[in-house]
Amino acid sequence: MTVHAPSRVRVCFAVAVLSATFALDAVADAASPVPDRVSLSESTISWSTVKYATSAENGFVSGSLDKKTIVDRTFKTHVLENRYLKVTLVPEFGGRILSIIYKPTGHEQLYRTEVGVPYGMTAGNFYYDWLMVYGGIFPTFPDPEHGRTWLKPWDFKVVKQSADEVTVSMSLKDDFAYSAAPKQFLKGSTGIEATYHVTLKADRAALDARVVLKNPQAQTIDYEYWTCTTLAPGSDPNNPKTTGGAEIIAPIQAYSTPAWSASLSGGDESLSPGKSRFEKLRHFRNWATMGIAYAAPDMQGGNFWGVINHDNEEGIIRIADNTVTRGLKMWTWGYPSFTNETDARKDPNEARPYVELWAGVSDQFFHRAKLPARGDVSIPETYSPTVGMSNVTDANENILINFSAAASGVNLQFFSVEPATPLRVTLTRGDAILFNDAVTADPKNGNRISVGAPAGGNDDQVRLTITTAEGKELIAAETKIK
Repeated sequence: MTVHAPSRVRVCFAVAVLSATFALDAVADAASPVPDRVSLSESTISWSTVKYATSAENGFVSGSLDKKTIVDRTFKTHVLENRYLKVTLVPEFGGRILSIIYKPTGHEQLYRTEVGVPYGMTAGNFYYDWLMVYGGIFPTFPDPEHGRTWLKPWDFKVVKQSADEVTVSMSLKDDFAYSAAPKQFLKGSTGIEATYHVTLKADRAALDARVVLKNPQAQTIDYEYWTCTTLAPGSDPNNPKTTGGAEIIAPIQAYSTPAWSASLSGGDESLSPGKSRFEKLRHFRNWATMGIAYAAPDMQGGNFWGVINHDNEEGIIRIADNTVTRGLKMWTWGYPSFTNETDARKDPNEARPYVELWAGVSDQFFHRAKLPARGDVSIPETYSPTVGMSNVTDANENILINFSAAASGVNLQFFSVEPATPLRVTLTRGDAILFNDAVTADPKNGNRISVGAPAGGNDDQVRLTITTAEGKELIAAETKIK
């Protein structure tokens, strides 16, 4: 929904017309009086990998890799579904959220590799001294670089099931160790007990999750925790991948890289020793090669990050308290993984087009945090699709906005996490009301409001408030007229 508003009279008329049109739109079932319901079902999914073998400790068996032979494996899945989302979980391979389909567009939000290919064998980079990417969103601990649980089966449990909400959990205890782990990883087991809660609610177009880590021991332990996300918003559910128009959305100004991937920052303006301006590297097309970039010095309290696919302006954004998960690690195989992509079955290889973003309790890999004796840490997260938004400037678990102002006018794009809830949008500059009307959220196209900014006055701030029809504040923000 788009509203251009040079005057308040025209705004009221435009909103009325567009609301009526929206009510007649068959795809906008959020306007339907039929109540939404959440369902939980079981299914299976097939996944192909090249042929390989592992030891009892999950180490890679030397000489077992056969890229000419593709084998299929089947996982049991648990599917959470409401009118907006279809979410697929695979507990038995890393406790992961494998797929989030946004129903109003029919598009996938997460990357999933078609053919898994082991790589990095004996390079010393990963806990089991090898890795294979499947995709989705999954917890990694107690070590960095995918940790030691990415291929482990997690215990699945239904915590709550009703028409209004389904909450499930996937849990695992670190009571195992790999005797041949490279020296930079933790030795032995930590005993950390991890539970990944996943919640889908009726009438909510976002998925809520919460990671809980417990230290049952009587002493403080060193550990790392990172949520790994492989993102491919707005893509074909049968062939999910990051497209050429992808942009990393994060409220940061600078990044740093390890010495081995310093080529990523080539041509970037240096901000200080070890820090480069983030503006260029936001765009997937500017990743000339693979590499790691860290938010520098960290997220500094910014509560969201994600990816927007500018080819169709669909995105997926993680919203969380990033004073807890202060680290943001970014990885891709480089833009050539998109431009030079090959048939996965004829040429199975690991370098595929996806953007991998990580949320960590420390600022960088191998910078360990401490979990107090008998202590725990809880990390709530919300994963929200976006449509019709070119950027995100502010977000919370209710609303995501892109809000800017110039002398020529004010522009607002927003996505409501509960599209069926009637809203009121108010824009003011000082005592002047620029916009104040009821707005119906559009779950398929998003919402856009453009208004003229009155000239003069000493107040250079435009203020936004979005509330429910009853007046409950959902989000408030302000932006400077530039």
